[in-house]
Amino acid sequence: MFWENFKLALDAMRTSKLRTALSLLGIVIGVGAVVAILNLGSSVTENITGSLAQGGSDIISVYPTPNERTKGVFDIQFSDTLMNSTDGIQTISPVMSSRATLRTKENTATSSMLGCESTYFDTQNITFDTGRGFTAQQNIDSNQVVVLGSDIAKTLFPESSAVGKNVTFIMGDDGIMHTFEVIGVLDEKEQSYTMSYNNSVYIPLNTYSRRLINNKVVSTYIIKLKSGYDTEVVSDQINKFMDSIVGSDGYETFSPAMIAKMASQVTASLSIFLAAIAGISLLVGGIGIMNIMLVSVAERTKEIGIRKALGASPSVIRGQFIVEALTLTLVGGILGIIFGCILSYAVVNIAGWTLKLSYNSFIIAVGFSMIVGIFFGWYPAMMASRLDPIEALNYE
Repeated sequence: MFWENFKLALDAMRTSKLRTALSLLGIVIGVGAVVAILNLGSSVTENITGSLAQGGSDIISVYPTPNERTKGVFDIQFSDTLMNSTDGIQTISPVMSSRATLRTKENTATSSMLGCESTYFDTQNITFDTGRGFTAQQNIDSNQVVVLGSDIAKTLFPESSAVGKNVTFIMGDDGIMHTFEVIGVLDEKEQSYTMSYNNSVYIPLNTYSRRLINNKVVSTYIIKLKSGYDTEVVSDQINKFMDSIVGSDGYETFSPAMIAKMASQVTASLSIFLAAIAGISLLVGGIGIMNIMLVSVAERTKEIGIRKALGASPSVIRGQFIVEALTLTLVGGILGIIFGCILSYAVVNIAGWTLKLSYNSFIIAVGFSMIVGIFFGWYPAMMASRLDPIEALNYE
C-alpha cells in the first residue's frame, strides 16, 4: 500500500511541476540552511582545534607574572620543583625570550629569540629541514649556536643553505654584537595560538642567560605530559600548586587542548542555535506543503469519491495524502542537502578552511522536514478522508 501511494505521489508531482517546485522551495531552502550552518560549524571547529593543536594537545604552558611575590621564584631550577609537584609530567622546558636583530653580510632580520633547552624541540614536535637542534652539552657549555625558523632562514640566506654559516646578533641599544653558528633550520610549521615558529630563532638557554642577556627569570615553562594523562586534570593540579607558591595572580596557564575544547563547545552551541533559527524556514515550507495538499484535495475530489465508492476506507485515503506530503518533504530534503553542501563548500573555499561535513545534520534536517510534512499534511489528509462519497462524486 505504501509503495502504491508513493507512486501516486510521484505522479501527482509530475502532473503539476511548477506548483510542486514552488512548494518544495521552502523545504529546500530550510534544509539547505540547516545543513550549511551545521557543516560550517563543524568546519570552523575542525580548523580552530587543528590550529590550536599545532601547539601540542599534550602541552601546558605556565607564564610567570612579575610582581613582588614572584621575585626570585621563577628561575631555571624551578622546573625541578614544578616537576616534583605534580604527577603526569614528562618533561619541562624553561624558555627565556626577547627580540633580536640578526645580520649577515647581505641581509638583516628581526625576530623573536628563544633561549631554551635541547628538549624544547621534542616537546613542541618540531622537525628540521636541514641540520639539527643543539645538544644538552652545547647548552651546558653555553655554545654560541643557533637554530633558525624557516622564514628567518629564507630572509638571511635566500640563495644558499644556512647551516654552517654565521649570523651576528645585535643586542640592546648599545648594539653589542655576538656571532653565532647556524646548526639547523626548522621545517615550516603552522603558527600556533601563541607561537610563530617560522619567524623565531632558538639558542641554548645558558647561552641566552649568560652570554647575551644577564637574566635569571624564565619567561615560560613548557610542560609536556606523559601519555594517558588528562590535560585538564594535570592543569588543575599545577594551578593548585602554583596558587600555594605565588598566588593566583603570580602566573597564567595556557593549554591548547583546553582552549580547543572550549572553542568546540562554543561553536557547537552557536551552530545549534543558528540551525534552530534556520529551521524556522522549514515551518514556512510546511505551510507551502499544506497549501499544495489542500489544492490537491480540491482538484481530486471526484477521484476520492470514486475510491470511496469502490470501498476505500478513510484510513486508506488519509494514508494516501500523508504519504504524498512525506514524499514532497523527502524530495525537498534531499535537494536541500545537496544545496546545503554546495553552499558549505563555497563558503569554506572563500574562507580558506577545510570542509568538515556534519553527517548528523543530514539526518536532523531531513527528519525534521518529514515531521513538518506529516504535521502540515495531516489536516488536508483528514479533510480528504472525511469527504462524503456522494458529494465528492457530484463535485464540480
